[in-house]
Amino acid sequence: MRLLLIVIAILSPLSLLAQKYPPKDWQISTAILAAPELERENATVIGYDRGGELTVIRQGTNDLICLADDPSRKGFSVACYHKSLEPFMARGRELKKQGKSSEEIFNIREEEAKAGTLEMPEHALLNVLTGQVNETTKEVEKTHLRYVYYIPFATSESTGLPLGPISPGAPWIMNPGTHRAHIMITPPKGK
Repeated sequence: MRLLLIVIAILSPLSLLAQKYPPKDWQISTAILAAPELERENATVIGYDRGGELTVIRQGTNDLICLADDPSRKGFSVACYHKSLEPFMARGRELKKQGKSSEEIFNIREEEAKAGTLEMPEHALLNVLTGQVNETTKEVEKTHLRYVYYIPFATSESTGLPLGPISPGAPWIMNPGTHRAHIMITPPKGK
């Protein structure tokens, strides 16, 4: 009996950890919702294994990488981006895992991009889909898609874009002049 209790005590935390991360098929089917419909079937998907580590859970054949929802964060959010953004994204994930703050991650990647040790695309699109998961059906509801078009080191002057939205859904440039310069396009919710 005592041995059984010890085994249960050891396995219980492991089973709780495994329950925290959704099944691979659910991660894949929801991650690709951020991709254009014609590209979903062949996109690579990065998701969480049973231990909570990010890993490729489906190898794709096109140029799109989709990132599954992080169940440790509040709300639902998935993203898909062109593979040319992967070195930037992977470096951010690596630095976050090291315990670096958002500011430290920004500064490290900025320095590395300027030094040429962090490969950055000339331009690349990232789609972000947010929503809510229906706890009964596990379907993603009330979704909202926004677009982030990376154009490293671009400025308001070089693009003609304003530094903030001038009307709902209008494009604007964020982080101008840095490695993380990008055009934000956020359609109004419900449109």
